[in-house]
Amino acid sequence: MNVLNRNTNNIFFIFALSHLIIWTVVPSLTNKNLPLDTIEALAWGSNLDWGFNKHPPISAFFPEVIYQIFGPQDWAYYLLSQLFVLVAFYFVFKFSSEFLGNVKLSLISVLLLEAIYFYNFTTPEFNVNVCQLPFWSLVVYYSWKIYETNKIKFIDCFLVGLFAAFGFLSKYLFIYLLISIDLLFVWLIFIKKTKKFDFKYLITLEVFIVLLIPHLIWLFNNDFITITYGLKRTGLEGSGILDHLKYPSIFLFKQIGILIPFFFLIFLLIKKIKTKINFKDKKLIFLIFITILPILLMFITSFVTGSKIRTMWMTPFYLFFGVFFVYIFKLQINFKKINSFLYGFIFLFFLSPAIYSYISIKQTDKRTDYFGRDIANLVERRWNKNFSNEIKYVVGDEWYAGNLSYHISSRPKWFLDLKDKTNKLDPNGGVIYVGNPEILKEICPGDFGKINKHGYCMIGSRY
Repeated sequence: MNVLNRNTNNIFFIFALSHLIIWTVVPSLTNKNLPLDTIEALAWGSNLDWGFNKHPPISAFFPEVIYQIFGPQDWAYYLLSQLFVLVAFYFVFKFSSEFLGNVKLSLISVLLLEAIYFYNFTTPEFNVNVCQLPFWSLVVYYSWKIYETNKIKFIDCFLVGLFAAFGFLSKYLFIYLLISIDLLFVWLIFIKKTKKFDFKYLITLEVFIVLLIPHLIWLFNNDFITITYGLKRTGLEGSGILDHLKYPSIFLFKQIGILIPFFFLIFLLIKKIKTKINFKDKKLIFLIFITILPILLMFITSFVTGSKIRTMWMTPFYLFFGVFFVYIFKLQINFKKINSFLYGFIFLFFLSPAIYSYISIKQTDKRTDYFGRDIANLVERRWNKNFSNEIKYVVGDEWYAGNLSYHISSRPKWFLDLKDKTNKLDPNGGVIYVGNPEILKEICPGDFGKINKHGYCMIGSRY
C-alpha cells in the first residue's frame, strides 16, 4: 500500500518529529562544545542590545530566552535550532497545501528539502542563517494570502510587516526576499495593472519601519558597525576586475553542487523531464518571484560588485524550491514510482546524520572539540580561591570570552571591549579579560594566567 495514501498530515508530523529528535540528539552526543555561531549568539544574548558588532539583534534574543530556562545545557540550543527549522517546514507545508491543493504533493515538496544541505547538516549550529528560516516562510505564506485575493485583510498585511522586520533583524540579507516580493506587487499594480493598490499595503511598511527604529538608532550611535562588518565579509574592499566574473561563477557552481541530492530525488519522482512553462500562470509567477528572483538578485549583486557570496548565506533561499519544482512538474509526477522516491529520501535522511556523526567523532580539531566547560570550571575555581565577589563581566572575542560567559555559573555579561562602557559597569562586579597573553601580562592589574594559548586577567575583590 502506498504510504502517501495514509493520513498525510500525520506523516508530515512524524517526519518533523523524527528530524527534530535526530538533529537534536546526534550533535548533543557527538559534540563536546557548542559551535562557534551558537556561542557567539549566546555571548550577545548575555548583554542584549539593539545590535551587535556583526549582526542585528534577533538571533541573540532566542538563545538567551532558552538560557534563562535551561541554562548551559547544550542540547537545548540544538533543540532551539531544530524548532526554527521545523516552524519553517510547517509553513512551507501549510503554504504548499493551499497552493497545490493536494496534500500528497505538499508533503513531497517538504520532504524534498531534506535533500538540501542547509536543512539538515548545518542546522545544529543556531546562527543568523537558521534564525531567518521561520520568518522567511511566514513572510512568503502571508504574502501569498495577500497575492491570491482581492479582499486584502489588515491582519495579513500586519503579519507580513511583523515577520519581515524579524527576518531583517535576524540578518540584513533578508532584504533580498523583501525586494523580490515588493517587485512582484509593483509589477502587478503599476505595470500589469491586474491588482489594485490598497492602502492596507502601507500597514506592512509602517509595521516594518516602526520595528526597525530602535535598531536604526543603535546603528547610528555605533558608526554602522554591522554594515561595515558585512562589507568586509564580502571582500568588496579589495575586489578587482576579475572578481566580477570569478565570484559569481564560484557562487553558481557551489549552488548547483549543493542541489545535486535535491535533483536526484526529483529524478526519482518524475516520469520524464518535460514541462510547459506558462508565464501567464498566476501561481507560477508568484513562485518565480519568491524562489528564483532572490537567488538571481544575489548573483547579480556578486556580478556587479565583485563581492564574495558565502555559501551559508543562502540558507533560507531554497525553502520553497520543493514547492516550485513539484508545481512545474506536477503533471509528470509518477505516483507509481513513489516508493523509489521514498527509498531515496530515507537514504538521504539517515545519511546526513551518519556523516555528521562520523566527522564529529573522527575529526578532533574542530570548534566543537573545544573544552569550553573544563576551561570555564578551571577559571571559576581560581576565581573563587582568590576573590570574594561574583564574576559579572567577561571581555574578549565571542569564542573564548563567549565560552566563559556561557559556562560560568554566574552568567557574566560579555563585552568585546570596555571602550566607553566602564561607567555602566557594577563597581562590585568581577571582570575577566581574555586575549593575547603577552599583552595581558603587561597590562593586567589583577591575577594573570593562561587559557590554552590565550591569557586571562582577573580583577575582583580580595577576601
